[in-house]
Amino acid sequence: MTTAITRMITWLRGEAVGADEFGNRYFQDRKPAQGGRRRRWVIYDGDDEASKVPPEWNAWLHYTNSKVPDGPRRRDWQKPHSPNLTGTSEAYRPAGHTLRGGQRASATGDYEAWKPE
Repeated sequence: MTTAITRMITWLRGEAVGADEFGNRYFQDRKPAQGGRRRRWVIYDGDDEASKVPPEWNAWLHYTNSKVPDGPRRRDWQKPHSPNLTGTSEAYRPAGHTLRGGQRASATGDYEAWKPE
């Protein structure tokens, strides 16, 4: 949820740079600060969740790349970006998890505790 102050700063000083496939919009200051760098920020589409930022935009936000991403550059072996689902109904729950039901696998008895000599 974008606050009124963020909206006002974006309207007064922000320059729209681009958007990602999730609807997040990216901005930077119109003029560089005294240190020579423009401040960069994101306005999320929906809940403020940093894991919704794709890797190419994360690199731009943190000044790793100076070039604005023009789209996702994926290799054949890369999976599409997915946000962190912890705390949601789609979170990963292994077999035996209390919210998933079922029984946890029993211990095999092959564990041997380490003893210092």
